[in-house]
Amino acid sequence: MAPDQFQRQLLAWFDRHGRKDLPWQRDISPYRVWVSEIMLQQTQVASAIGYFERFMSRFPSVQSLASAELDEVLQYWAGLGYYARARNLHKTAQIVAAGGGEFPQTLAGMCALPGIGRSTAGAILSIACGQSQPILDGNVKRVLARYHAVTGWPGETRVAERLWQIATAYTPPLRTAAYTQAMMDLGATLCTRSKPLCEICPVAAGCQARQQGLVRQLPEAKPRKALPVKQSYWLLLQDSERRILLEKRPPTGIWGGLWSLPEFEDIAAAGDWCRRLGCIVQAPQVLPAGRHTFSHYHLDYTPLLAELENPINNVMEAGRAVWYKAADFALLGLPAPVKRLLLQHYPEDFYDENG
Repeated sequence: MAPDQFQRQLLAWFDRHGRKDLPWQRDISPYRVWVSEIMLQQTQVASAIGYFERFMSRFPSVQSLASAELDEVLQYWAGLGYYARARNLHKTAQIVAAGGGEFPQTLAGMCALPGIGRSTAGAILSIACGQSQPILDGNVKRVLARYHAVTGWPGETRVAERLWQIATAYTPPLRTAAYTQAMMDLGATLCTRSKPLCEICPVAAGCQARQQGLVRQLPEAKPRKALPVKQSYWLLLQDSERRILLEKRPPTGIWGGLWSLPEFEDIAAAGDWCRRLGCIVQAPQVLPAGRHTFSHYHLDYTPLLAELENPINNVMEAGRAVWYKAADFALLGLPAPVKRLLLQHYPEDFYDENG
């Protein structure tokens, strides 16, 4: 099927069946499209809606986001994961606000901003600015890999280059915003990873994967390899007022900028740390271990619950460690497994004061 025929059939389907009531499809602007695209990189649409609406309510403009403290931005991002995205949102907002509040109108200018890659830049420019720019997010990769029976994992350079060539050739000069949304909708609702609905796909007649019986094999998955496992001990240090000591993590790296529990290689290291700070603690209680999986490794963590016997009310480690009550947990940017652990052990305090 020629590109123009593909476009006509896809757009006709979108006009009748496409999603047009998502929150980021209202009051369209580069800012709103940008935030939604960053959220949707690792989050399903249904889950992203609530986060987007809360984020927009608090940060309705690029200027409001730029002027906010990073801690607050991370708080509104908590639970979405991949926190470098939130840090890059904040950096980019400050850059754009400092330049007058307008986003670049070129692909190169957009890609120069922190956290914005070629596909995200294309989505912003096509949806919010009406430019004819291709995109290649996960949904579009799946549609094009099947439609042209492109073998190989899309993360490989050779395969990615081929898919970009196809995406560029198939992106129309007009109605690009609708076409871009239509491609994302097709991948999200019909050309899904499992159980694709080929029988009602508007472009099924030209799909080479369907003709060759390869729909379920394409796109090919990333070659699997065993993820390494890292061990960690988390210290739940509680004082006489049932406050918990939390540390602010470094601005970069895993969970950068979030508040977390002090982390150690073993129990002895946790004890040494307490003694250096002048803390007198009871022998820690070893709580059930848990696992949190990142994209590149498993983190097995063992919580250690310890009671502080001497009063220490000062802020420690030059502001990196602070005592917090359970009622404050919801106001902090916390990694998801840390928040679950804290609420598991302090549910009454949390819900009594937060409703």
